[in-house]
Amino acid sequence: MSGFDIFALVVVLLVILTLFAGVKTVGQGYDWTIERFGKYTRTLRPGLNFIIPYFDRVGRKINMMEQVIDIPEQEVITKDNATVTVDGVAFYQVFDAAKASYEVSNLNQAIVTLTMTNIRSVMGSMDLDQVLSHRDEINERLLRVVDAAVSPWGLKVNRIEIKDIVPPADLVEAMGRQMKAERVKRADILQAEGQRQSEILRAEGAKQSQILQAEGRKEAAFRDAEARERSAEAEAKATQMVSNAIASGDVAALNYFIADKYIKAFGEIAHSPNQKIVMLPIEATGILSSLAGIGEIAKATFGESAASAAAAARRPTVPNTGPGPGSSQGGN
Repeated sequence: MSGFDIFALVVVLLVILTLFAGVKTVGQGYDWTIERFGKYTRTLRPGLNFIIPYFDRVGRKINMMEQVIDIPEQEVITKDNATVTVDGVAFYQVFDAAKASYEVSNLNQAIVTLTMTNIRSVMGSMDLDQVLSHRDEINERLLRVVDAAVSPWGLKVNRIEIKDIVPPADLVEAMGRQMKAERVKRADILQAEGQRQSEILRAEGAKQSQILQAEGRKEAAFRDAEARERSAEAEAKATQMVSNAIASGDVAALNYFIADKYIKAFGEIAHSPNQKIVMLPIEATGILSSLAGIGEIAKATFGESAASAAAAARRPTVPNTGPGPGSSQGGN
C-alpha cells in the first residue's frame, strides 16, 4: 500500500467519524444542550439531530420527565414553641433545559434546601394544633412559595407533600390524655343530651295524654248534657200530653202516668247493686195487682201500638216480688 492510499484511507475514516460525530439521537423524555466553544447555543429535542463536529458539543442531558425528591427529616419549632420532626417529598418537572442547566448549580440540592427552608418558615408561623390538623394548608402554602422561587431555574414544582409530623414523646402522651378527656367529655354530654331528650319526650307524651283525656271528658260531658236535654224534652212532651188528656177529662191518662213513674222508680231500687231485700208499702201491692190493667189504660190513652211498646219496655224493669204479698226478695 502506497503512501497515497494510506492518506486516502485516513481521510475516509476521518469523514466517517465526522459524520458520526455530527449525528445525535436524543431519547424521548430528555433534552440536550449544545455548547459551542463552551457557550450555550441551542437545545436538542428528542429524535434525530445534527451538530457541527469539532465546534459544537453536547453540554447537559436534562431529564424532562416529572421527578421526585425526598425532603430529609428536620426539626421545626412551631409558633407555640413545640418541636416537631417533619419530612416530605417534592415533585417537579423541567420545562426549560437551558435554564435548568445554566441558571443553578446542583439542581436537586437547591430544590431540597429551598423546600426545607420554607417548611421551617411556614410551619414556624403556625401553632402545634394547626400544624397537626392543617396539613393540606401547609402543602398548599409550600407549593406556592417554592414554585415561585424555582421558576427562574426553568422548573415547575407540581406538588409538595408533608409525609410525617412527629411531636416529642411527652407531647404525644399529653395529646393522648387530652384526646381521652375530650372523648369522655363528649360521651357525658351526649348521654346528658339523650336523657334530656328522653325526659322531654316523656313529658310531651304525658301532656298529650292528659289533653286527650280532658278532651274525651269534655266530649262525654257535652254528650251527656245533650242526652239529658233530649230526655227532659221528651219528658216535658209526655207530661204535656198527659196534661192535655187530663184537661180533656181523661182520668185514665193520669193513672197511667203515675203508675209508669212508680214502676220506673221501683225498678231503679231493685237494680241497686247493694239492694238484696226490697220492702214495699202495703198500698203498692194494689198498684202491682193493677199492672195487668196498665196495658188497657195505655191502649185507651195512646192506642194499640203505643200500649204494646210501653208493655215491652216496662217488662224487664219489673222485679221479682216473690210469692208473698206486700214484700219482694231479690238477689244478684
